Amino acid sequence: MNAQASFALRGRNPDVLTCIANLSNDEVFTPPAFANRMLDTLAEAWAASHNGASIWADRSVRFLDPCTKSGVFLREITSRLTKGLAEEFPDLEERVNHILTRQVFGIGITYLTSLLARRSLYCSKHANGEHSIAKGFTSDEGNIWFERTEHTWVDGKCVYCGASQKTFDRGEGLESHAYALIHTNDSKARVAELFGGDMQFDVIIGNPPYQLSDGGYGTSAAPIYQMFVEKALELEPHYAVFVTPSRWMAGGKGLDKYRERMLSDKRLRNIMDYPKLYEGFPGVKIRGGISYFLWDRDYNGPCEVQTIWDGEPTGPAVARNLDAYDILVRRNEAVPILEKVRAKGEPTLDSRVSSRKPFGLPTNFKGKASKSGLKQPIQLYENQRISWIERKDIAINPEWIDKWKVLMTAVQGTSAAVETKFLSKPIIAEPGTACTETYLVAGHFDTETEARNFAQYLRTRFVRFLVSLRKPTQHATRDVYGFVPDLPLNEEWTDARLYKRYGLTKDEIAFIESQVAEHNDVSDNEIACGDE
Repeated sequence: MNAQASFALRGRNPDVLTCIANLSNDEVFTPPAFANRMLDTLAEAWAASHNGASIWADRSVRFLDPCTKSGVFLREITSRLTKGLAEEFPDLEERVNHILTRQVFGIGITYLTSLLARRSLYCSKHANGEHSIAKGFTSDEGNIWFERTEHTWVDGKCVYCGASQKTFDRGEGLESHAYALIHTNDSKARVAELFGGDMQFDVIIGNPPYQLSDGGYGTSAAPIYQMFVEKALELEPHYAVFVTPSRWMAGGKGLDKYRERMLSDKRLRNIMDYPKLYEGFPGVKIRGGISYFLWDRDYNGPCEVQTIWDGEPTGPAVARNLDAYDILVRRNEAVPILEKVRAKGEPTLDSRVSSRKPFGLPTNFKGKASKSGLKQPIQLYENQRISWIERKDIAINPEWIDKWKVLMTAVQGTSAAVETKFLSKPIIAEPGTACTETYLVAGHFDTETEARNFAQYLRTRFVRFLVSLRKPTQHATRDVYGFVPDLPLNEEWTDARLYKRYGLTKDEIAFIESQVAEHNDVSDNEIACGDE
């Protein structure tokens, strides 16, 4: 071996793992700098539980990346162990060989990424090749396993991951995207099968694939990252460190049970949250941002939560009981504001706001351009226009037709890195109207005054701030109104009155107004179309 030069894994200029393009927004390569932040958090937790000892100086610690792509976690772990074990293994080749054959393991998610991970870790796509820095392997794969795994189809979907058979049952020529760790009922037995023995890992760390097409309408996809987390915890590691989208904190298709489990798990020790679009993974559009957590098997207490914005913490980490609410309130500064609001015990707007398809009409439903020829015409608010339909065509909630209504778009978001509006401008719909699925009926009323007071209330920064706590993506379903008080509508509500009502301090008001922009004045009947 050519001494230090043969293991200068971080000495390349530039580092190749900072240059490669992502596979997709669902299979994202972790930037080396971000991986090292996660490893720093791990090292701090280890030291706190081991009388200040360094995890990188322990020859017995075993690491697993169960969804390795670029191999960045395994590479950076190996680099740290190589320095930390220098005293115990003075001979560099012996040291590196011990680390690579006994301490670091990975499961590739595709054939291509398994080769890339081996190249990153062993400096060769063949672990036993002549250029490999590991000298103890007899197989090409070394400790980075990959074999093609197949889905198990029942009624058009995989019983393990929910993938669409129509999309992923496509023959040997293309990747199956059936990931080994989550396609089993017994993760311990599966891992023992992969690595040839009863494997116990001290640390499981990774950045799992995020979602797969589930065969629904259009680009419908179901999240799968939570499955990797759950299977990893079944392996009973000492520590688990994962980076995932942050949608689980407040919403997300199929994530309710996962969120409940995470919020109630007192072994969650740290959460580092990156809510700003593109912040954690530059150039990758992940609505709601990303976050990573550290789970500690032997810990039992509150979780330290910290938000990173423009590369810096927004304040000190705060130890919180995550199960105080049914969702995770991401910003520490928001918690005392929400506590003041909830202390009054008032009903909330989610019981007033309609579900999707308030009148049973899908988004793509089209009415007539004119009421000519219709027997009982009513106006229909569609996506970006108003049309006419027959009254009899409304089968759901027909009693709302002749009420005053306030409509809100069911999707509200922008392509900007920072969301500041959170809700569209309310539309006041007169009696004799209905809407498609583009909108929700936020409220229906007997009088115009109530409708106008309600619309004004929804435009306040106070309301939109409370909505923002439950709105991780552009979807503005009834659930996002779950923290907003349902106040009497025989009076007008302004931000000034609301701040006073809930006893907010100057700092709390300043925080709300730093997060939520004002709505510009427009006509009450301007049709809001989602993006601002």
